[in-house]
Amino acid sequence: MSIIQSKITSIVILFLCVAQVSALTQSHSGSYIKMYEYPEKDGIEFMNDYEVHVRELKGGEWLRLNTLRCDVDMHDVQKASFVEFEMGAPVMVRVKGLRPEYVEQSEIQVLIRPLSKNIKPNKIDNNTIEFLLNTPEFLSIEFNGDRKHNLHLFANHPETETYTGKEENCINWAGKNNHDVFIKKASLIYFGPGVHMPKDLPNGEIKIPSNTTVYLAPGAIVKAKLCVDRAQNVRIIGRGILDHPLRGVEITYSKNVLLDGITMVNPQHYTVFGGESENIIIRNIKSFSRHGWSDGIDLMCCKNVVIENVFLRNSDDCIALYNHRWWYWGGSKNICIRRATLWADVAHPFHFGSHGDDRSKKGETLRNVHISDCDILNADGDGILCMRCGDKNILRDITFDGIRIEEVERGRLFNIQVYFSAKYNRAPGNSIRDIVFRNITFVGDATKLSRSFIKHYDEDRKVCNVKFENITINGCPFNPEEDIDVYESNK
Repeated sequence: MSIIQSKITSIVILFLCVAQVSALTQSHSGSYIKMYEYPEKDGIEFMNDYEVHVRELKGGEWLRLNTLRCDVDMHDVQKASFVEFEMGAPVMVRVKGLRPEYVEQSEIQVLIRPLSKNIKPNKIDNNTIEFLLNTPEFLSIEFNGDRKHNLHLFANHPETETYTGKEENCINWAGKNNHDVFIKKASLIYFGPGVHMPKDLPNGEIKIPSNTTVYLAPGAIVKAKLCVDRAQNVRIIGRGILDHPLRGVEITYSKNVLLDGITMVNPQHYTVFGGESENIIIRNIKSFSRHGWSDGIDLMCCKNVVIENVFLRNSDDCIALYNHRWWYWGGSKNICIRRATLWADVAHPFHFGSHGDDRSKKGETLRNVHISDCDILNADGDGILCMRCGDKNILRDITFDGIRIEEVERGRLFNIQVYFSAKYNRAPGNSIRDIVFRNITFVGDATKLSRSFIKHYDEDRKVCNVKFENITINGCPFNPEEDIDVYESNK
């Protein structure tokens, strides 16, 4: 564990321990499969492109999973599919492709990604496969290279904390009318199976107060944004879905916030937005978006953040880290991102540094960021690992380690520049320094990659001390001295 990871972990561990004290726990020993049932009326559209079954490895009944719709790719919006379930031991999964092009073709090739999971399907008949799933994973299953109508399979760990809506100091959102659910000093907000609206609250949002657990039960469809503003000790957990909100979860001027396990489908803006907040944990979330500006996780002036085991398929940046923007100031530091699977249908999987406080004397700093053990399934922009430093920002002490990049539509591995954008900045950035890229692999059509570059802005605003260690493209070494263009001026 790196110094940065250790520091972040120690900061959030106390919060986690306190948060679990009141947990209602259940343990699952041996084989365990839990299916989710979803409402057909006013919920998410059911899909018929795939028939998906799961069963225990030792045998038993095949259980059919509900297949739901998610929209992908703002430039060519298409209906893809996803399924979710829980597993407590190895399972067998069977997938039957039902789209006409799968049924009619005599030869079907099926790829399961990320490739790093090394899951090989066995062909049962012309349009049916089976595969062994040893541990919970977030996967893309692609018939004949179709990545616009693919099946996303989310196998979750068993829940260790559940609620019924009958607990003391609980707001059960399934109240009979718009006025009977709210109570003072509530410690739990419960969304049970079914469709939930924000009642008569404005802006399509539900505000979450301090010292509150929000539980989205499996099968819950919540059509609202969850807003954590000027609050602390908030947990948003469960296996439910936020469906087409303005944003998914908004965390502003808050601290000690946990977001764990839920799925967010096609928000109009960011999936998770953080502004001037600290001690945030985001884990086990799944996200789809297809609108312009519908980034995955965007953090502005946030500190002490852990993002882990997430699946983000977005039509803009998947993870963006910025300093000042809008009403948020103070710089960014101590951010750990690990075991993320990122799919940028548009723009960048990682994008750091564009926005900052150009009115301050020295600018703001984005520092101590560690990204490790991540899979990138697509990019369609000018940089896959992208740092564009504007608005007097300083970017420093950032490490990418163990990043696996697969086939992309277009992009360059490294886009590192101190720059000025007339659209987004009022001043150029100050510097980028002490950056490490280690154990980075690309596997795919290398002709879709543009040349990587480093761009200094001028003699005083430069990129310094960038290290490249063990970078390969289709198994061939990447030579920074030959494969990266360096520009002394970016004016």
